[in-house]
Amino acid sequence: MLKSLYPVYVIAHREIRDQFRDWRIVFPIIILTILFPFLMNYTAQEMLGFVGKYGGEIVGERLIPFLLMIVGFFPSSFSLIIALETFVGEKERGSIEPLLSTPLEDWQLYLGKLSSAVVPPLFGSFLGMTVYLTGLAIGRAPLPDGEMMALIILLTIVQAVMMVSGAVVVSCQATSVRAANLLSSFIIIPVTLLIQGESMLMFWGNYGTLWMAFFGVILLTFLLMRMGLAYFRREELLGREIDVLNLRWGWMTFWQAFTGGAKNIWQWYRRVIPKTLAALRLPFVIVFLMGAAGVAIGFSLVRQFPIIAPPEMFTNLEERLGLLTEAFKPGTFGPVLMIFGNNLRVMALALLLGIFSFAVLGVLPIIVTLAVVGYILGILGLNGLPAGAFFAGLILPHAWLEIPAALLATAAVLRSGALLATPAQGKKIGQVWLESLAVWAQMMIGIVIPALFIAAMIEVWITPHLASLILR
Repeated sequence: MLKSLYPVYVIAHREIRDQFRDWRIVFPIIILTILFPFLMNYTAQEMLGFVGKYGGEIVGERLIPFLLMIVGFFPSSFSLIIALETFVGEKERGSIEPLLSTPLEDWQLYLGKLSSAVVPPLFGSFLGMTVYLTGLAIGRAPLPDGEMMALIILLTIVQAVMMVSGAVVVSCQATSVRAANLLSSFIIIPVTLLIQGESMLMFWGNYGTLWMAFFGVILLTFLLMRMGLAYFRREELLGREIDVLNLRWGWMTFWQAFTGGAKNIWQWYRRVIPKTLAALRLPFVIVFLMGAAGVAIGFSLVRQFPIIAPPEMFTNLEERLGLLTEAFKPGTFGPVLMIFGNNLRVMALALLLGIFSFAVLGVLPIIVTLAVVGYILGILGLNGLPAGAFFAGLILPHAWLEIPAALLATAAVLRSGALLATPAQGKKIGQVWLESLAVWAQMMIGIVIPALFIAAMIEVWITPHLASLILR
């Protein structure tokens, strides 16, 4: 094993040595990395002085670790250009052919280039963080505690590696440096949004959720590296000169995967849909277990955030349910379409989150939804109310259709992320993505959308009547 990794070390050592010999790379990293922490130090000192006048010292103290994370992210963002040029840059300069002609395996070449591209961003990040912390110590500003410091350092490392891994994937697939630089926005923008979310957790001091974010970023990094290894082929890197936007090819690829060769809708339901359901069996089980974990999380939050409702809130419940049944009469489609549209937006959000995260974030909507259900049932039990009766009357009549449909759509999103990180012989990333999107569309059009519409009708027309009978 160590013998096979030695070529990776040789490539990485060569690349790092060449990078740090070039003053046009070293000087911007060092100068910008040193100047930016001084600016953050000034901001921290001014903020501490300002909030101290109004008794808001806690705000300034929570701002310090946030600025430390920004100082660590800043060098990684502008050092990303090194990773973007790992393959496509050398291809444009005509210096990659000797490297590709070596007897190295594809994974050795890829990991060597990836390792060399990680070093400059991490070097700049740790240099900037050291300067920032030194300035805080000299100015006698409060430093972050040990756990927060460890979290920031670990998040800086994994986020830098994640960004570089994504940039190397872009560099492998792009045909020019200009295209690679434009595609880098799909790396920087999601990471920026991630840092914004982490900053809110820092202000709240929620260490447990920050650790979960850390392990989630590790998973994303692993999937990006796995994707790069799965689709890196040196012969394609040399043979691909320019990519043309072929909408006809894209539509035909999607349509063939969507129809599965079926000639009519009956054949599609009889042959294609059962085959797709069989392929989604394992992702469905995984999503089901995650949903069950979401319910358990919701129950556990009752102890942390208990709500004791006044007894008046639960008086005249039968009368209120009667008003609800009168408002939601059978045949009124306004509330049905509102509930149906809201469920569709949640499914679209799961797909959108899954596209940018290899399906890691695509499971969040269903987990959060079921966690809310678990929390509400726990609160009902805490207030001495029959949570089982409320579940049977207000949730179960339509949830038996709605929840499995949502789990199935989420399973299709999860499978798409797994396919992108799995080697596909003779297929490119775009083709695999279109085919996985077609599978999601199969489930949505064939099963999920009809099930959600029927569930919305049940929720509006039947659930209030059943609830009034059960809770009477």
